[in-house]
Amino acid sequence: MRVDHLSLTNFRNYARLELELPAEQPVLIVGENAQGKTNLLEAIYYLAAARSPYTQSDRQLIHWRAEDDPIPFARIAADIVTRQSSSMRLEITLMIERVGETGGRFRKVIKVNGVEKRAMDVVGLFNVVLFLPQDLALIEGSPTDRRRFIDSTLGQVDASYAAALDTYEKVLPQRNALLRRLAERSANVSELEYWDEQIAAAGAVIIAGRQRFLREMEFDAGRAHADLTGRAETLTLRYQPSFVPTFNGSGQLSFETYGLDLHRDLDPARIVPQFLEQLRAEQWESIQRGATLSGPHRDELRLMINGRDTGLYGSRGQARTAVMACKLAELSWMRSRIGEWPVLLLDEVIAELDASRRAYLLERIDGVSQTLATTTEPDIFSKTFLERAALWRVTDGQIDFD
Repeated sequence: MRVDHLSLTNFRNYARLELELPAEQPVLIVGENAQGKTNLLEAIYYLAAARSPYTQSDRQLIHWRAEDDPIPFARIAADIVTRQSSSMRLEITLMIERVGETGGRFRKVIKVNGVEKRAMDVVGLFNVVLFLPQDLALIEGSPTDRRRFIDSTLGQVDASYAAALDTYEKVLPQRNALLRRLAERSANVSELEYWDEQIAAAGAVIIAGRQRFLREMEFDAGRAHADLTGRAETLTLRYQPSFVPTFNGSGQLSFETYGLDLHRDLDPARIVPQFLEQLRAEQWESIQRGATLSGPHRDELRLMINGRDTGLYGSRGQARTAVMACKLAELSWMRSRIGEWPVLLLDEVIAELDASRRAYLLERIDGVSQTLATTTEPDIFSKTFLERAALWRVTDGQIDFD
């Protein structure tokens, strides 16, 4: 999988850019801060995920100079080659349609080979893995950060998971609003039945997907971590769902029991009735608190080194090693699911690593994937990598090729 050609119009600080990307060479994007290096990676990631890893507001992606245009817009387009398609044109246009004197309505239009599609329809057509310095949030951040890591990976390759997550995120606030109305005695408890069914159906797909993903990824993460530590440390992933379904529905075996439910598939159909039972059992307390107390929105993932929680007891170096192992495992896992290497994006990651981890990462990724890396210091890359790489210099949204 690779990007052959990238076209940007009014995207971030790029007014207009047309790029041919090499198929075999890694690309090293060099420049000072705030020149547009990260924006280039963001554009490629956006084509795969239809969302930015850096901002919650898509409006911010439109170049500020376009604000006075009759219809401010940004467009990201790429010609992509995959195992299934010799050439595919993927295009996303963001626009603000004027409404009245001062208002504006935001629209996102996604097209594949010129045909308009829904976001759900393009899941899995193009895949990337993004390394960021902020990935330390896997250890040091909140449970939301760790759930986001799972969701952003699964959501790229599993359309049913992406659809379930979208549904769950829409239904959950509505159920919570109803719970608050029930606490105020301004609604009927029978209204919960519909929302319970929606939550349980979508949540079961999410729980099953996360269980399968973490079980499959743990092996590669553990192997990479063992290599990085000279086999002195063992990395394991501990999934801690807020709701614990069981394989036989008896409550006797759980995800928390190693080698049992966590390490065999639970079909969503097995999870739904158990989830519904849980929602009904905690109904009174949920009404009193005005919140849904169980479900994927409260799941947690902990990274354990030699059986100890890295977030609580690990050093900074151990945290970096564990995160790097997980990201390399993400790369391998995605390849196993889609049958080819995804595009790899490294945003200022190399500078965050010590010499041994830097060498290991560059060795592991060499030649396995189309790779784009950003840096302010090209000299920190290995001589071998620099000899192979295409060097691009970015200055204020303009690219020069060495």
